[in-house]
Amino acid sequence: MPQIFRLLRLVRLGIKTLWLHKLRSLLTMLGVVFGVGSVIAMLAVGTGASEEAQRQILELGSRNIILQSTQPVGQQRGTENVRMSIYGLTYDDELRIRETLPTVVRTVPAKLIPAEARVGGREMELRLVGTTPGWFDLVRRDLIAGRLLNDRDTRARSNVCVLTESAARMLLATEEPVGGRVRIGSGHYEVVGVIRSGGGGDSTGGVHAPDTEADAYIPLSTARERFGDVVVRHREGSSERSMVELHQIVVEVDEIGNVEATAQAVERMLEMFHPRRDYRISVPLALLRQAEETQRTFNIVLGSIAGVSLLVGGIGIMNIMLASVTERTREIGIRRAIGARRSQIIGQFLIETVVLSCLGGLIGILVGVLIPGMIEMVAGMPTTVPLYAVVLSLGISVGVGVVFGIYPAIRAARLDPIVALRHQ
Repeated sequence: MPQIFRLLRLVRLGIKTLWLHKLRSLLTMLGVVFGVGSVIAMLAVGTGASEEAQRQILELGSRNIILQSTQPVGQQRGTENVRMSIYGLTYDDELRIRETLPTVVRTVPAKLIPAEARVGGREMELRLVGTTPGWFDLVRRDLIAGRLLNDRDTRARSNVCVLTESAARMLLATEEPVGGRVRIGSGHYEVVGVIRSGGGGDSTGGVHAPDTEADAYIPLSTARERFGDVVVRHREGSSERSMVELHQIVVEVDEIGNVEATAQAVERMLEMFHPRRDYRISVPLALLRQAEETQRTFNIVLGSIAGVSLLVGGIGIMNIMLASVTERTREIGIRRAIGARRSQIIGQFLIETVVLSCLGGLIGILVGVLIPGMIEMVAGMPTTVPLYAVVLSLGISVGVGVVFGIYPAIRAARLDPIVALRHQ
């Protein structure tokens, strides 16, 4: 207990001494303030960006494998004004994957058709997605109104559609969306449901999200009957025709541990029937692991860069404390002459240094928490202040005070009392 009171007395004495030189103490703390603040801010930005990337990858499904048709270079055939491309995934590919691989729970095929939608005088370009009801189980989006596609729609080849929220707002802003009719291409479709819009077609770590902001989902059977497999695009006086049976296949695997092995099996199977490699395989699980590894590397690099600021701040504290020892030589001599031990002199100067660095660390934590909030508000970047960054920064600031305060404290304790009393 007496040791605790002695320590508190030294802390009060250290604060009183620092308060006598307020401006100098404040300027000395700035190095620690900026160091701690930059450590927390950089880790918050890095963690926020990584978590956002991981969130987008997880939305694609950690047990999913996404297959996409890609057009091989130099595969267009035809005349100068009319070109024809035949490539991509087929209905047989989807059937083989579903029935051959035991680890595959289900497959969801999709045809993607660019189309123009119109309601009254309002029109917009959207992406028409012909798919099966299983799409909404693998690409999860909140249902806002109405219902999703079902097996009866597929069997009856019904002219029904589910719109994303963005498409519904654009086309049916003043009307009740569910039950409304939308003209897509040359056909009319009844809107049976509205779902929350997806990722806007963004690419996450090389994987394009299966959905976009403006989609209209119709039964795959309806898409095959109404649009066939040939898509025609008119560009500057020329027509480009492409024949693609399926643009996407989403494969769901039974367990996470089987995802990568199943992806390899799918690739080997497709290589047998697609020598031109007119497809792409994306595994969100592998990207998730890569994103986690990238976050660790990113945090180490950012932390190391910001740690240099703390090192500079520590050197500044040691420099000021050495100057303080020179200024207070006579004070040290008097204390030694009246019986103060060397350990007490060391404790006094060490406490002052630790108090200085801790105050700087606390202010730096406040700055480090405020900066990510400002970045998120101004730039719209997601940021997350990790708890370990706050604890680590505070611990480092205390460590800076101890490490850079030891030498000045020992130097003060080694002063000869007689020489110190003679100092002017």
